[in-house]
Amino acid sequence: MRHIGFSVYPAHTSLEQNVAYIDLANKYHFKRVFTCLLSVSGEREKIMDEFKKTIARANEYRMNVIADINPEVFRYLGVSYNDLRVFKDMGLYGIRLDNGFSGMEESAMSFNVYGLKIELNMSAGTKYIDNIFSYQPIAENILGCHNFYPHRYTGISYSHFMKCNEQFKRYHIHTAAFVSSANAQYGPWPVSEGLCTLEEHRNLPIEVQAKHLFATGLIDDVIIANSFASEEELKGLSEVNPYELSLKVHLEDKLPSAEKDIVFNRPHFNRGDVSEYVIRSSKSREEYHGHGFEPFNTADVKRGDITIDNCLYEHYTAELQIALRDRRNCGNTNVVGHVDENELFLIDLIKPWQHFAFTE
Repeated sequence: MRHIGFSVYPAHTSLEQNVAYIDLANKYHFKRVFTCLLSVSGEREKIMDEFKKTIARANEYRMNVIADINPEVFRYLGVSYNDLRVFKDMGLYGIRLDNGFSGMEESAMSFNVYGLKIELNMSAGTKYIDNIFSYQPIAENILGCHNFYPHRYTGISYSHFMKCNEQFKRYHIHTAAFVSSANAQYGPWPVSEGLCTLEEHRNLPIEVQAKHLFATGLIDDVIIANSFASEEELKGLSEVNPYELSLKVHLEDKLPSAEKDIVFNRPHFNRGDVSEYVIRSSKSREEYHGHGFEPFNTADVKRGDITIDNCLYEHYTAELQIALRDRRNCGNTNVVGHVDENELFLIDLIKPWQHFAFTE
């Protein structure tokens, strides 16, 4: 199952704020919670009490809470990797290792008697995951999650991101990555210029970031890294389909009902015999055989245009396409809308036979 998640930082925000945020996120069916033990300092008992109360609220809603730690946190809390009871007592679902051990320790931790998940940092791009699996861990207890980057221009590149994803997916590991709220101000560190995994996401709407991550097919969970996201952002993220890419489109005015029905109410998938110029959804040709589809708005086609072939194309009448490249229009194709500019880059991720949809 794919899930959406959010983050809380009890070391920087009040218990009341965090509980209210958890309550709001539950309203929109969030199931993962990220928190951080890396930036905590002070009295151990007070830290444990604040975290336990926050985690307990999330557990009431059956949310899975994972805390970011490193070897220094182990030493600070007096924890051995052979006994993870302190994390179980906190109510955690798992621990995320921001910095790794030797590989043997990560494997040993996967055998913990409490069933805690061991989440690994996915962003390094080394043979880290291969090393861990050479020590034969319990694979179902191993998760993967990318880093986030508060400093502008330090987020990872898409090519590196995909390389790391493929390394982890070779072991069938459940994966996660972070998106950034435009309204949030809290993270684990004082610097806050957005908090995303991919640098190209830093200024994009939160739902577009999530669509991109899910559309790669290699990310299972999407987590808002900074807090507190607005209710509008939580709602928007909750409406993203994690399994089917849905593109936001702007339709032409006074669009005939048949064309509008094709865009929004018919199932779409890219044909397997793919073109460099268009994404073809051709099933509507069969369903609308014999309908009119008179020519209108036959301007030259631009990348991102949504088109439906008109009656002058005869055999192809009613076929919907998304333009991948600009091209000349001979008058046989009606331009019915355009993919939203923020989401235009997503059309390049639509694979052969992949299903997709549109929202207005």
